[in-house]
Amino acid sequence: MTEGAPLTEVKTSVTVSVNGRSIEAAPGELVIEVAERAGHYVPRFCYHPRMEPVGMCRMCLVEVDGPRGPTLQPACYIKVNDGMSIITDSEKVKKAQDGVLEFLLANHPLDCPVCDKGGECPLQDQTLAHGSGETRFIEEKRHFVKPIEIGELVLLDRERCIQCARCTRFSAEVSGDTEIAFSGRGDLIEVAPSPTEPFDSTFSGNTVQICPVGALTAKPYRFTARPWDLEQVESTCTTCAVGCRVAVQSSGNRLTRLLGVDSEPVNHGWLCDKGRFTLDAIDGHEGDVDPLRASSRIRQPLVRENGTLREATWGEALSRAASILQDASSTPNGVGAIGGAALTNEGAFAWERFVRGVLSSDHLDAQYDDGLDGAFIQALPAATIDDAAHARVVVTLTGDIREELPVLFLRLRENFVQRKNSLIEFTFGPSALRSLATVSMPVRPGEAHVVAKALATSDGKVAKDSTVTDAQLDAARRLIGENGDGVVFIVGRPNMAESASVLETAIRTLAEAFPAATFLPALRRANVRGALDMGLGPRLRPGRGYDEKCEGRRTLEQLEAMRTGQQTAVLLLGGCLLGNVLDVEGATAALEAAKVVVVTGHGGKTLAYADVVLPAAVQHERHGTVTNIEGRVTNVTAKIVPPGSAWPDVAIAAELAEACGQSLGIDSVQLCAKVIEETTGYPALSIMNDVSDEGVVVGHAKERVERRPLDPMAFPGIRSTNTVGLGELTGALVSDSVHAGTTQTIATLDEVAAGRGVDVGHFDAYGLGLNISRRLYDHGIMMQGSPALANLVAKTTALLNHFDLDRLGLATGDEVQVNAPSGPISLPVAMNDDTPRGTLGVVFGGVDADGNDGATAKLYDPSVVITQLKLATT
Repeated sequence: MTEGAPLTEVKTSVTVSVNGRSIEAAPGELVIEVAERAGHYVPRFCYHPRMEPVGMCRMCLVEVDGPRGPTLQPACYIKVNDGMSIITDSEKVKKAQDGVLEFLLANHPLDCPVCDKGGECPLQDQTLAHGSGETRFIEEKRHFVKPIEIGELVLLDRERCIQCARCTRFSAEVSGDTEIAFSGRGDLIEVAPSPTEPFDSTFSGNTVQICPVGALTAKPYRFTARPWDLEQVESTCTTCAVGCRVAVQSSGNRLTRLLGVDSEPVNHGWLCDKGRFTLDAIDGHEGDVDPLRASSRIRQPLVRENGTLREATWGEALSRAASILQDASSTPNGVGAIGGAALTNEGAFAWERFVRGVLSSDHLDAQYDDGLDGAFIQALPAATIDDAAHARVVVTLTGDIREELPVLFLRLRENFVQRKNSLIEFTFGPSALRSLATVSMPVRPGEAHVVAKALATSDGKVAKDSTVTDAQLDAARRLIGENGDGVVFIVGRPNMAESASVLETAIRTLAEAFPAATFLPALRRANVRGALDMGLGPRLRPGRGYDEKCEGRRTLEQLEAMRTGQQTAVLLLGGCLLGNVLDVEGATAALEAAKVVVVTGHGGKTLAYADVVLPAAVQHERHGTVTNIEGRVTNVTAKIVPPGSAWPDVAIAAELAEACGQSLGIDSVQLCAKVIEETTGYPALSIMNDVSDEGVVVGHAKERVERRPLDPMAFPGIRSTNTVGLGELTGALVSDSVHAGTTQTIATLDEVAAGRGVDVGHFDAYGLGLNISRRLYDHGIMMQGSPALANLVAKTTALLNHFDLDRLGLATGDEVQVNAPSGPISLPVAMNDDTPRGTLGVVFGGVDADGNDGATAKLYDPSVVITQLKLATT
């Protein structure tokens, strides 16, 4: 710029005319969005607000005044300019839209009465609103074999496809999958799966939801209900800890479908397939009454008599449970509680009050000892999901995010692909974000804290035999900067076979070295943040309170105390203990040695050792609130009635306290939420009563929340059904009564002991460090209860870097014998260069070739910080 030249003013808004009315718009805003804000609906098929515009279907043609006069332009593709004149309702526009519809219907079958999309179909709706009502085509329509299975969960009807490319664009742009694409030309163009890989994306159900016709249908929902028969509420998915907003639909007290709701701060309308398609596990299977089967629902209280569980009345079961727990609590440290991450905040609060108040015990652990220290997590400077999705640099110290927190993966991927921001990975094993990482540092078991220390030091080095290079450390330091400003660390538990102290030491090192950085916990269990915030953990108190005097036993410590007779009873809160711990043999011995009271909605192998089983309501059967990984509190809404005589956890805890001769002072979910808010300041009742469905992040000021108007063409199926419970989904949603924080004393990082160092011990250069990671499709309760997902369960395979395969003389497919602590185990091996050298990677909850539980747990040695193994060819 020439010296003294005037600065060019950057316009923050432009003025356009829509049907003769002036309106302000942002520079670069799409015509279709401006027209809709002006109150003029423009029909569309290919346009979706969460994907890049392509202008393919031409349904959105409008007149735009240009140098050559008004011309037809696609409203979803053209961006507004200052002074632009737009006409959306002229005869020319109507004729063009009518013509587009006529061509689309030329080959589209008239099978609406048997189509799953009938009644909520954008093509139906827009044909009625903008079509001519008759066709001039008399030729035979095209025909294909229908339907064809393109994946485990998705069927394709090629006759119905209108080539809008929503499904292929979602797979390419949003999820990064490449299993489907267009093939053919002209009237033979069709969506085609990969010839070598089925469309088994973690997110395949989203393509079904956004399909504007019935071309893609979901096998679990196909022919199960009609849209006008469904009832609906809005709630929060608790399959994992992301907290996606969902529309829950049911018919005849049976869950039929989950649809993603477009929540700006959380899920953008997307869901993972596990959250979307595991409804069968909640409904249960008729006739499956074996309490030891994970697919069964517990409908009545059970008590053990003569070695067998039998049905009992609530009075008898509560009396027996109270007797067991009171007898144990009469001995110091004689009772404890394990589990609770699947509860609502209100349920967790009630059980914390019961265990500490009635049983006088501080032994609680909601995480099964496979997470991070709760007080340590609360003390870290917090980031939100949005912060991570817009951060200048994201650093991950966790497992494969697509497998553990799938929708968080989508939000992060958008940051790296569209915003071109940087990713630094501490690589512990396979990761779906690997190809997007600017710097990827392979970390062997037991070395995360060493790499973190080297990264935090300006001239830090690693050992010569390390899998991380000095060049990688230098590149990462340059990206992070001096104090970590604009950096978000995503921290979790990537290796279940490694002590949590390794990661906690690494995290503390990074937090102290980069004080301007923030941290987002990647803890995967459903409501684990809520359970910890309600005090279900050592040194924790409800409302994020901290009390160093409440030092209780964690899960493994409780199990050890049960084996030695120090703890004579345990209260299990939801889940299946034996399906959530690595040391299954040790846990089994502990359960055999103690009295066991289980509060659960599902069966499972743990119930073989239960003395009393109390049936509880599960997700979509209960009201309350939950807290996601970022600390956002949202409401959950009951859509169906629990089976049999199952109760909400608040009612069970209150009645059990009465059976013990005491009172919790809470006898309903609403009263419990009120007590939480009044005694701790933690948002609860105000969230349940608030019209804002976006909730509030604890510790963040409550801001005015603008929810994007629900587009029935972008997310078909939500508005066309009964929206009881959804509230008004457009405009500003705000409640002055919502608390933004807590009145409790939150621990500082200096006060918390976790992460102050770890002694890994000697690393055997000839051995392999064990990395046990999580997979979305494990052999847990939800998967066992969902036949549609059964074939997707992860297989147990030993993953090795090609360096180790060559060193050991192995090849993919070979069987190897692992010298495990419990004895030799045979496993198939496969090459995976995402696995660091010197590491043997296996999945937790996998199955073998025959579909039985894999041998992963037998590889683990609970007596050491890291488990080291040696292999031999079989």
